[in-house]
Amino acid sequence: MAVGRFAPSPTGDLHLGNLRTALVAWLFARSAGSSFLVRMEDLDRVQASADHERSQLADLAALGLDWDGEVVRQSERFDRYEAAIAQLDAAGLTYPCSCTRREIREAASAPHGDPVPDGAYPGTCRDLTDAERRAQAASGRPLALRLRGPGTTVTVHDDLLGEVSALVDDVVLRRNDGVPAYNLAVVVDDAAQGVEQVVRADDLASSAPRQRHLAELLGLPPVAYAHVPLVLGPTGQRLAKRDGAVTLADQQRLGRTPPDVCGVLAHSLGLLAAPEPCTPAELVAAFDPARLARTPWQLTAPDLAPTCP
Repeated sequence: MAVGRFAPSPTGDLHLGNLRTALVAWLFARSAGSSFLVRMEDLDRVQASADHERSQLADLAALGLDWDGEVVRQSERFDRYEAAIAQLDAAGLTYPCSCTRREIREAASAPHGDPVPDGAYPGTCRDLTDAERRAQAASGRPLALRLRGPGTTVTVHDDLLGEVSALVDDVVLRRNDGVPAYNLAVVVDDAAQGVEQVVRADDLASSAPRQRHLAELLGLPPVAYAHVPLVLGPTGQRLAKRDGAVTLADQQRLGRTPPDVCGVLAHSLGLLAAPEPCTPAELVAAFDPARLARTPWQLTAPDLAPTCP
């Protein structure tokens, strides 16, 4: 048994890619006779809303996905994240950072020194002198808080992708607006909720080594990972609203019922031989992770027909 979860950000309607990932996460948990939790990762103070949360929960229920217990919201758990940050700070593993995203890009691409992998923090603020720290604090620039990462590659096993390796750099723990960062919050929440398996889209696979390292530093149990290949739009890019009928409501306006959509999603995952109407409950008994597709699913124009002339 492995407790699973689905943790969307309530910043808009769920699209077919989100629903597909939720279906897989639900099937992993329910086929093992385990609990399935829903958590709202609503740290985005600008776009997250209660209306989006209600819409997302309604879509999950309409598709036939249920969950155990109350829905947890990250916006209500800042005390837990700050306690974790305090633990890392007490161990001497944090430092303030005033770098903007532009400065990080420029430093990473500078034609001198050791090369920095794409997306990795180049360590600009890591080893400032005391005088430089005082100047940094007096500058008035908002400061983020970073982890003193090992700067080494960490490898985790993924049940769908195999071995996933990534550099664990100085990841942000608290953003410069005072909000705890994603990588910290998700690690703290998964441990607090007893989550044992994280099933999510494979664009987050590179975060798994960072999160495993953070969990180890905090003395938290490791989770198992299963990253599901993305859903792509007709152009081959990641599915987006501009692609057409990408939400459950869009599909229903085209005359497709939730069982129709579930069948299409199950077929795309390799769980059905044909896209026949079904419910998640009907897929549980025969669910076999070995059958899951390992490549992205690209939707075609008929799948995403416009909802109006």
